Amino acid sequence: MEHIIVFITAPSVEDAENIGNELVDSRLAACANIVPGIRSIFIWNDKKESVDECLLLVKTQKTHFNKIRDKVRQLHAYDTPEIISVQISDGNQDYLGWIDKAVSGSKD
Repeated sequence: MEHIIVFITAPSVEDAENIGNELVDSRLAACANIVPGIRSIFIWNDKKESVDECLLLVKTQKTHFNKIRDKVRQLHAYDTPEIISVQISDGNQDYLGWIDKAVSGSKD
């Protein structure tokens, strides 16, 4: 089974909690960590922007990525939210097994 971490930025802790709760409740994610207080600097509409955001670190299986992307697009306040994944190449096998067990009963 391939495991991934999905990075999702959100404009507030409340938005991040809403997204994280939805992903965990629907069993698309085993865990969603919320990291408040990040500062993002980026180009948007040909203009440099700088905003405070929260970062979600979502642990799941690669097979759930498309459903996560679609659900986040529905819930997210941004028109073009960050939803990117990186593969977990190695890790504590007990933890990776826990991810598998937690998302095995996907409700979506």
